[in-house]
Amino acid sequence: MKHENPSTGTAPFLPAALPAAGGVGGLSPAASVSRRDAVMNEIRRGIVSGSIKPGDKLTEVKLSSMLNVSRPTIREALTQLAQEGLLIQEPYRGLRVATLDPAAILDIARTRMALDMLAAASILEDTSGRRMQFVEASWAAYDKVAFHPDPVVLHEAHIAFHRNIWAASENALLLRLWPVTEAHLTIALAQDQATRADPARAHEVHEQLVKALRSGDMQAIEAAFTTHTMDSAQQLIALLGSEDATA
Repeated sequence: MKHENPSTGTAPFLPAALPAAGGVGGLSPAASVSRRDAVMNEIRRGIVSGSIKPGDKLTEVKLSSMLNVSRPTIREALTQLAQEGLLIQEPYRGLRVATLDPAAILDIARTRMALDMLAAASILEDTSGRRMQFVEASWAAYDKVAFHPDPVVLHEAHIAFHRNIWAASENALLLRLWPVTEAHLTIALAQDQATRADPARAHEVHEQLVKALRSGDMQAIEAAFTTHTMDSAQQLIALLGSEDATA
């Protein structure tokens, strides 16, 4: 059983032992996406690029006009994004893009730490080295675009790298949890990108994650994930606090 190589630049890959999202049995997903998924992708891209900001209200009428898509399709896409946590439904006020306060940022970081460590332990359990090879391929794909000028490309590469760490673990439950995790991660990264655009730092902390995984030392791995996740969360909270103080 082998992984496909993620370095091709196509969508992130899942281990062959698990069906790809939307696939049935040995069938592969169709190359095109549904109109609903296309709308969801555009909203995510808007949030990452900054054209849609945390807290912004989204309406069916405006999105239908902008994207030239029917209102029922827009409604379906917005409902799915709300279920994933990217949007918040407010009684009598409609849907708005989720925002993360300091407590939420820390909650996400702590939860990710626990799940990332679970994925890391599963990767190290594979004595054949196959799971680690998948991590290496995922790192190579990220490394190619780590300094790309388009923030959307950087975001998608970042998301794909972390999704592939979970995929390398071959833990089916982690992959089922990923859509909700990705929604919250998208908001956190959007806030981080708006506050500090530092691709050099991002590249460094991700390289240290891979080096720690290569070492097979769980203490080194935990330290690397702490720097990547917990320290980054604390720094983002401090930066957001500074912005609030000067606003």
